Amino acid sequence: MKIAIVYDWMDSWGGVERMLLVLHEMFPDAMWYTSFVDYSQADWIPDHVRNDRLKTSFMQRLPPFIRKNRILSLPFFPHAFESFDFSEYDLVISVTSSFAKAVITKPHTKHICILLTPTRWLWGMDESYTGRFSHLSKILSAPLVAYLRKWDYISSQRPDEIISISQTVSKRCQNYYHRSSKVIYPPFDLSYWEQLCNNNPESTYNSSKPYFLVVSRLVPYKKIDIVIEAFNRMPDKQLVIIGDGPLLTHLKKRANKSTAFYSSLTDQELAHWYQGARALIVPQEEDFGYVGLEAISCDCPVIAYRKGGMTEIVKEGKTGSFFEEQTSEAIQNAVEEWNSSTYNGEEQRDVLTQFLSSQFKNSLRSFINQKTKSV
Repeated sequence: MKIAIVYDWMDSWGGVERMLLVLHEMFPDAMWYTSFVDYSQADWIPDHVRNDRLKTSFMQRLPPFIRKNRILSLPFFPHAFESFDFSEYDLVISVTSSFAKAVITKPHTKHICILLTPTRWLWGMDESYTGRFSHLSKILSAPLVAYLRKWDYISSQRPDEIISISQTVSKRCQNYYHRSSKVIYPPFDLSYWEQLCNNNPESTYNSSKPYFLVVSRLVPYKKIDIVIEAFNRMPDKQLVIIGDGPLLTHLKKRANKSTAFYSSLTDQELAHWYQGARALIVPQEEDFGYVGLEAISCDCPVIAYRKGGMTEIVKEGKTGSFFEEQTSEAIQNAVEEWNSSTYNGEEQRDVLTQFLSSQFKNSLRSFINQKTKSV
């Protein structure tokens, strides 16, 4: 069986990219398709794929200032994915939070979409993306957004089958795309993170006193600004933010001296930060919540917003607690009431078994076999 794997773009490292590597383990001979690759930021791509099994669209040839800007590049994505030819493949697996599901396949090719979420800035979370736009920018962009929302719905009907990465995403898929989907949780390599935690290195990033932790891309919908607002009112408590993104400079200006920022850490260093933290704070509505699994595997409890994928990961009283409103006041109250001594590491790890990589591989292969009678 000839297989192609399609992803929106390759220009960063995170939970989704970890899943892509597991797909590569499962289907080492698959061809990979994407709109563009930023090789300086995507060194996770296996050499075997990078050298001769990766195809990009015409967007790879666009000037970098257009290609790397999500707003300027927006009009090009639909055609980029619709222009790929998959006529020689038996199975196409698209992995997407936006455009990759739009690929066009012929009747003999089965298209299975692994849906990370319906496109956030078109469905339900648009204010998180456009909230900082000027009034004029919102008016000028409205026709394009309306067109893309209609196009996105049409493209969502193209996959033969949809797999959602959480119950949260499955509900969104039904709500926005009017399609049912199979829930298969993304793969988590528990043994890998336990080994990192057991190594417990002397990290150069160690903190001088107990701290709360945020691990996130620094983009608007992640809501890191409300965590900073909360800790600005608690100067006796330290906040450590690990991540990078377009809001880094803006967030640094808003934070007080008790907040520290770090980026470009290895997994080993990240594990050390998890181990030393009183708790990981997750202020956003997550599609799934991979960082929550990382934290729990390192005996770090989670304080999360009670909405989205984190409600499927965090077990209240065992692996963390929730706050009800997405406000700095709610986060402040949760932190001030926090007592990490009530959380037991063994109980925390017990809840991770349903997210193991082996579970993902078995469930996905079974689903594909069922739908294709092969692989």
